[in-house]
Amino acid sequence: MAQRRVRRRPLPQQVLVVCHGNIWRSPYAAAVLRRELSSRGWDSVRVTSAGLIGPGRPCSDIARAVAITRGLDLSGHRSRVVRPADVEAADLIVVMDEAQRWAILAYGGDGRAVVVLGDLDPDAVETRAIQDPDAQPREVCERSYARIERCIGELVDALTPSAARRLEVGVGA
Repeated sequence: MAQRRVRRRPLPQQVLVVCHGNIWRSPYAAAVLRRELSSRGWDSVRVTSAGLIGPGRPCSDIARAVAITRGLDLSGHRSRVVRPADVEAADLIVVMDEAQRWAILAYGGDGRAVVVLGDLDPDAVETRAIQDPDAQPREVCERSYARIERCIGELVDALTPSAARRLEVGVGA
C-alpha cells in the first residue's frame, strides 16, 4: 500500500457560515464557532454568517431562547444575504446542506473550501444536512443546535495544527 502524504490546511483567517435564511442555523453556528475559536486563543479568525434569502430579519424567538440556554445571545443578529465578494473573501465556508454547497459553488466558491457541517458529526446520523428548525417545534431547534455544537467541536479540532486530520488534503501517493 502506498503511503499517503498530506498537507494540513492553515488556520483560516475568514470563515463564512451559510444557511438558507440566516436566521436559525448559520447565526448559531457562527456564534458557537467564534466561542470555540476564542477559547483556543484564535481571536484573529473572522467569522461571519449569511443566507441565500431575506436580509434584515432577526432570529426567531425560539432560536434566541434556545441559544440563551446554551450560553449564546443572538438578539443583535440581523440576517444578510451572501454575496459573491463574501465567498471570494472566505478561506473556509461552512454550509448546512448540499443544496447550499451547490449555491456557494455557483457564486464562484472553491469546492475544496466548502464544508457541509453535518459531515463532521461524530454521532451516527441519517443525513448529512443539519435540519432547518424553521416552522418546527422547539425540540427541532434544540436538536439542530446540539448537532451544530457537536460538528463545530469537530471542525475546530480539525483546524488545530496537532489534530488537523479531518480537513487534510492529499497531495500524492
